[in-house]
Amino acid sequence: MATIPSLPSRDDVARIARNTTDITGQLLDTAGNITRIAINTFDPRDGSGAEALRVLRETTAELAEASASPQAQEAFYRIVDTLTRLGTSGAPLAAHPVSEPAQALLAALGDSLLPVLDAVGPALEEAAEALGELVEATSPLLPAAAGLAAGTLLALAPLVRAAADVLRDSSPELRRIADALTAALAPLLPLQLALAERTAAAGAGVVRATLPPLADLTEATAAAIKAGRPLLIAGEEFLVAGLEHLQPLLLASANRAGRVARAAAVRVSAAVSPAAERGVVVAVHPV
Repeated sequence: MATIPSLPSRDDVARIARNTTDITGQLLDTAGNITRIAINTFDPRDGSGAEALRVLRETTAELAEASASPQAQEAFYRIVDTLTRLGTSGAPLAAHPVSEPAQALLAALGDSLLPVLDAVGPALEEAAEALGELVEATSPLLPAAAGLAAGTLLALAPLVRAAADVLRDSSPELRRIADALTAALAPLLPLQLALAERTAAAGAGVVRATLPPLADLTEATAAAIKAGRPLLIAGEEFLVAGLEHLQPLLLASANRAGRVARAAAVRVSAAVSPAAERGVVVAVHPV
């Protein structure tokens, strides 16, 4: 015989009523805030509310019409199908034993990458800013580069089309080549697998034996660089000073080369273009 459940006590009833009152008050406050936002947004006193409602109505009508198109329906179907496949295949994978190493790998990568990202963050920001300045500085070259790329693609189009025709006509020969390579390489795959395993084992041993001397060499190199840092700084300052001294000479050479090139261009243009008609020169002498 089923037992009759006990009735809630007076304290439980008071607590439930108090929680209900609090939740109802918060919901009413939220509804009031939403109402105030709607009134402030669509206030018709200055005429902006009606315009905003008109734009919203037209936008939603266009979205409704676009969502009913066959392309949108096909996209929605693909999204739902993808989510369904992820849901049906992701749940078994999450509980599969293979997922445990993957989760451990992700956790290790997260723990080790966060300090690296924190350290590299300022350098990346500086590099991004410098890259933006470089792109802005080289923007005048972009039209010329685009024209050169377009010309190159137009020149390569006949070659690509001819290669496609040749490969299309030679498909039986290509299939014979593929079959011959498969028949020749298939017996070698087990041997290659064994050799790969032996190579991996030997490589691991070499790496284990090389790492300690490499660490010692790195520490010694770092100490030598630290000790020779003043010499490096002095050499950099000497190089920069030399470039500063050579800058006027380089500018003068560039200007001289530009003048020579312009003069040569004028002479070539005069030699290539047809000769100009001879004019009559009239000299006036005072009496």
